[in-house]
Amino acid sequence: MSLQLINRSPDLKRLRDEGYEIEVRAGHLLVHSVPYVNPRGETAMGTLVSNLTLAGDITARPDSHVAHFVGEHPCNLNGTEMAQIKHASNKTDLGGGIVTDHSFSNKPADGYADYHHKMTRYIEVISAPARSRDPDLKAQTFRPVAASTDESVFHYVDTASSRAGIQALSMRLARRVAIIGLGGTGSYLLDQLAKTPATEIHLFDGDVFMQHNAFRAPGAPSLAQLEAKAPKVEWFKAIYSNMHARIVAHHCYVDETNINAILGFDMVFICVDKGSVRQMIAAALVANGSSFIDVGMGVEVAGEAHQLLAVCRVTTVTPDHTEHIASRIPMADRDEEDAYNQNIQIADLNAMNAIMAVVKWKKICGFYADEEGEHHSTYSSSMNLLTTDEVTE
Repeated sequence: MSLQLINRSPDLKRLRDEGYEIEVRAGHLLVHSVPYVNPRGETAMGTLVSNLTLAGDITARPDSHVAHFVGEHPCNLNGTEMAQIKHASNKTDLGGGIVTDHSFSNKPADGYADYHHKMTRYIEVISAPARSRDPDLKAQTFRPVAASTDESVFHYVDTASSRAGIQALSMRLARRVAIIGLGGTGSYLLDQLAKTPATEIHLFDGDVFMQHNAFRAPGAPSLAQLEAKAPKVEWFKAIYSNMHARIVAHHCYVDETNINAILGFDMVFICVDKGSVRQMIAAALVANGSSFIDVGMGVEVAGEAHQLLAVCRVTTVTPDHTEHIASRIPMADRDEEDAYNQNIQIADLNAMNAIMAVVKWKKICGFYADEEGEHHSTYSSSMNLLTTDEVTE
């Protein structure tokens, strides 16, 4: 299927978004799973086919009112062929493996305005007898549609963006990104980034996926899967590669020996809990003129009620805004006096921390409006307070 042709042609995009099983092949448009009544009075499924008239890589007005059909000739409930559309019945090889059994002729007075008009009109006529018997029977199956990974980073079509009319906006997120650390927050970051058209998503972590990780990460592994002790990067790549085709796993910790591997990305998400490692990574990225987003959580048990106080932090660094690093990003290791020394992590806070980081990244990419231009945000659970700072003018 040519995703580019479908995405750029409003009539084809509308057919797909309305749930029709469309395919573009060998210069023809195919709509599969069209219900009809066969000569024996049974309900069957056929494929409606039309040639495509194109203006470059966009559809033009259909130049023919004739349509083809793969299947038996559609009939009325009494088994007689539908004479109002009958044109010819013979095997026709249209190329590309498309061999049709019949052709139909049904021409409106002014012709067909576009391919949505043409195909839905034929489907309405062909399916009418079958639907009179079963009104719930439709050609709109909303069946998953595979994508060509030559044209898309996804294994199947992003119908969410196209149905919402934000596909062009979504393509602003076609950036090369990296996540350093696949703990709770890093794994939720991947969960979000895998649903964007990021051109590549690189994962860096030297740990294995353990039982405690399962309780602060998306998904629900089985006991047997936990016993396998798979590398985190391979575990998460296997899950999210079902959707996103360009996830790259690096089973290693980032240190001085491989620091160059994290340079050259459009955005790096730092999700590590050791201050000295964060400091080393941040210094290398700043020296390289790279943008990064550092995330962190501070959670502690407080008060006689022994309740948790939590703060989620997202600090953004861009080549033109680096002065705040020392005051906003904690660089002390956990065995020293710092706000993160208890290392309490809760899945909902990890998810929130990740969401805050992804929203900021999408602002930088121009997906979301950004009136503040903040480079530092915190969320306090006890006060339900979101604050922003380090605002650019």
